[in-house]
Amino acid sequence: MNAPFHYQRRIPGISCQGCVGKIRRAVQAQDEQAEITGYPDEKRVEFSTQLPAERIDALLVEAGYPAASEKIGDEEDAPAAAATEAPAAPREASPPPRREASQRLSISGMTCAGCVNTVQKALNGVPGVSHARVNFGNHTAEVHGSAGAERLIEAVKAVGYGASPIEDLRQAQQTKQEQDAKEYRKRLRGSLLALGLGVPLMLLMFVYHPQPEGGGRLFWLVIGALSLGVLAGPGRHFFVNAWKTFTHHQANMDTLIALGTGAAWLYSMVVVLFAGWLPEAARGIYFEASAMVIGLILLGQAMELKARGRTSDALKRLLDLQSKTARVIRDGREQEVDLDDVREGDHLRVRPGERLPVDGDVVEGSSYIDESMLTGEPEPVAKRAGSEVSAGTVNGRGGLVYRATRVGDDTRLGRITEQVAKAQNSRPPIGKLADQVSAIFVPSVMIVAVITTLIWFNVGPAPVLTHMLVTATTVLIIACPCALGLATPISTMIGVGKAAEHGVLVRSGEALQIASRLTTLVVDKTGTLTEGRPRVTEAEILEGDSREVLGLVAALEQGSEHPLATALVEHAESENATTVRIEAFESVTGRGVTARTADGKSLRLGNARLLSEAGISLEAGNEIARHLENQARTVIYLAVDDRLTAIFGVSDPLKADTRAAIERLQEDGLRVVMLTGDNPHTAAAIARELGIDDYRAELMPEDKHAEIERRQANGEVVGMVGDGINDAPALARADVGFAIGQGTDIAIESAGITLMRGSLHGIADAIELSRATLRNIKQNLWGAFGYNTLCIPIAAGVLYPFTGALLSPVIAGAAMSLSSVTVVSNANRLRLFRTSAPSDTARAREATQTPQESQQEPTP
Repeated sequence: MNAPFHYQRRIPGISCQGCVGKIRRAVQAQDEQAEITGYPDEKRVEFSTQLPAERIDALLVEAGYPAASEKIGDEEDAPAAAATEAPAAPREASPPPRREASQRLSISGMTCAGCVNTVQKALNGVPGVSHARVNFGNHTAEVHGSAGAERLIEAVKAVGYGASPIEDLRQAQQTKQEQDAKEYRKRLRGSLLALGLGVPLMLLMFVYHPQPEGGGRLFWLVIGALSLGVLAGPGRHFFVNAWKTFTHHQANMDTLIALGTGAAWLYSMVVVLFAGWLPEAARGIYFEASAMVIGLILLGQAMELKARGRTSDALKRLLDLQSKTARVIRDGREQEVDLDDVREGDHLRVRPGERLPVDGDVVEGSSYIDESMLTGEPEPVAKRAGSEVSAGTVNGRGGLVYRATRVGDDTRLGRITEQVAKAQNSRPPIGKLADQVSAIFVPSVMIVAVITTLIWFNVGPAPVLTHMLVTATTVLIIACPCALGLATPISTMIGVGKAAEHGVLVRSGEALQIASRLTTLVVDKTGTLTEGRPRVTEAEILEGDSREVLGLVAALEQGSEHPLATALVEHAESENATTVRIEAFESVTGRGVTARTADGKSLRLGNARLLSEAGISLEAGNEIARHLENQARTVIYLAVDDRLTAIFGVSDPLKADTRAAIERLQEDGLRVVMLTGDNPHTAAAIARELGIDDYRAELMPEDKHAEIERRQANGEVVGMVGDGINDAPALARADVGFAIGQGTDIAIESAGITLMRGSLHGIADAIELSRATLRNIKQNLWGAFGYNTLCIPIAAGVLYPFTGALLSPVIAGAAMSLSSVTVVSNANRLRLFRTSAPSDTARAREATQTPQESQQEPTP
């Protein structure tokens, strides 16, 4: 056997390893020894195979993942597909480029945005890492590159944090819940211990406040020892983490807390031990402040953990849809196996009321299946032999046996879950400002504390030492990089999760942000505004026998998957037409098809442009065509030997809720534009019926791309809604592409935002949710920036000349904790957000969130 050829292809349509798996199966069906390696994040796939380059490209198109026009990598060794003789043995292939992959890590020990910056820098510094992103909201990191997990974990540990690989989302989610619950109890217990000392001590100070000399010294030494116990016990991790970051030349929130509370305790102990050496005005004691600050911060962190735990509810619900076991039939015997042990080709039995574990095709039995959790459609769907079924859906009363076609992460549910997880981990561009500020925040606060100390030492009133300590400590404690770090990721997680509950899959934080700024929405007609299931309503045969003419039509269209072709073939079959053999078949993009019969007759089937360009007169059918177009029919012409032979009217009814959805989008401030390849009369009738003022007809795919480009040049922010296949150029050109198609494979993998339902109300839901999420993020960022802008100067004593009072470190600790809780609580308000969807759409969504099992049986 010859040495294999090596190719690389850039494939825009791939988004996960499930896509790579489909490509692998398509290629290995013709070359079992082929090796295929995919890098979804780079949209790149490598092939090592005996197949020629052009055959690889053809297989990619057949699999639904066409390669981009540009080729990447060295392909000099690839044979030409047209060569008729065996290719010469290729030269030794150049070594393949460095392989890059995406892996996710769980990060422990992070307490603020400064920690995020430290971990991110450490990961980006590992050789082989092209890009790393750390999410403070869910304490995870996504790393792209060729570096191994062990090196990444070592890098994180080297800067004082912990890391572990995330290989199974469900297991990782469960582990995180357990760890969060344990951490919550630990912090709440520590808070109660610290406040148990600090609150009584603070109250006691109003009644009994002995001087730190003579008999009072023993009292304060006991109090000092107890407060030291709080610092060394419940507050120990603040000091340990601060020391770790210090040894790595970093600083974070723990650094500020450790410095503030440690300084207050040390100063108080100096006063107790050396009171006689200090001026009476400088003998302030702040043991209770150290204990109270630790207690309040721990209480705030516990509340934050509790609130943050609700941000990933949508992901939990998706993970809960996945079964843990499956009933597999092997060697004629049923056995219960773990879901991970199910293989493609296995036969599985599903009993009434059970959830399906993997995707597959029904081979035996019939039932109704509730697919609402995936499609949002509340009506159960009839399934029988040959029907496709999906993991996560719920079987009705009938029993089914089906063959597994996609398992594990390759299932539709698996890919949807992975996409939601990735999107929740992404970051909208608006978050970059917070990242830039947080990178220098803690060092800046420490500098402000030093400057505050110097000012009070040099120009402050007596007692200088006391005022200097209080202001410096308060500045260190009140600063809150936590709120800054949480402002963007928490809202993004909830917004993406909320969108998933509405059947809207957001690919990235960037798509989420841009969707909120859309001014124009471009919509395709077929399958977007219409049901996408056209049927022939009129057939006018101008010349020849009806069945013979329909036989020619069926022969021309039987190999096409276009909805119009399907409608024509179904009509011909209903009339018992017999197909004939045709030759020289050619598809003319945007116009139709041409061919020749075995006896030499030329055939043309398509729109008016196809026949006009061939010089064929349409005069005989003008009146018929005009009548059909006025009824919003798509008109298709057949010419035999350059003579108009038949005219067909094809109707694709509008979706029941399309007009209401268009009105809703217009009320949301969007300009709706219809671009279609249909004729102007049909386009005008549909636009008039839907209340769309702006439309263009008879457009080729490249025309739609150019129209979007023109509008963008005029300053419009354009969204494009299409089916994710023939509208790919326009979807790619738009600022945000919306793929609509009931969750089909291509739809899930093709656009920035994917709608699981076929309704345009999903577009309105997506835009309203994106606006609400961005509004929430801005509120959080303004709150975090405003908090620090206002509180740090107050903590430094800027109001002292007017009020004669300084902010207490205890109040600073409480404010610092509440700022983080406020940000998380504000983000959680998104969970209560309601779109302006009509009541029937809302009811369908409720069915999606709480699927009910069908009580019906299908008619055999």
